[in-house]
Amino acid sequence: MDCRQFRSMHVAYVDDLLSGIEMREMRRHLNTCPRCSRMDTAVRRSLMLVRSLPNIEPSPEFMARLNARLEAIGPSAAIDRVSPRPYLPSLAAFAALAAGVAAVAFIAAQTNHHFATQAPAELPPVVASIPDATPAPVANAAFVASVPTGMPVWPAMLMVGQAPMHFASMDFRDDQVSTR
Repeated sequence: MDCRQFRSMHVAYVDDLLSGIEMREMRRHLNTCPRCSRMDTAVRRSLMLVRSLPNIEPSPEFMARLNARLEAIGPSAAIDRVSPRPYLPSLAAFAALAAGVAAVAFIAAQTNHHFATQAPAELPPVVASIPDATPAPVANAAFVASVPTGMPVWPAMLMVGQAPMHFASMDFRDDQVSTR
């Protein structure tokens, strides 16, 4: 691990959010790099200092004084200070937009011209025929009944993987099915 990787992952390291392998790599880097070790020590000392500060609590009359000052200012003063500037596009933005539209129109016209000048492809006629009906290799009622319908693909794939087990435990006869 180099110093750049260490610094990018340091916050997660201090908060103990890294995996065990990453934590071990970070500790190993700390043991070998004095510069990153000093940075880690400074960050941890700063955190200890901030955590040891007393909690700041406002005085009991703080909310009353705040509300009184807000009422004194009034709602219109706050709105007047933050008046939004109307959006006026610059001439450069307009020119860029016009150039983009012109480029898209040119590409569309060239594409249309390219496909319009090509001769339609001559394809041989399609002849459809009904294949000979061949009986299924295993027309077993027990196996057919075990096939689910209307299910997503992955359960069907699991069933196909288990099909040899069905075949191994079945005795295929014309009119009788027995399971061993």
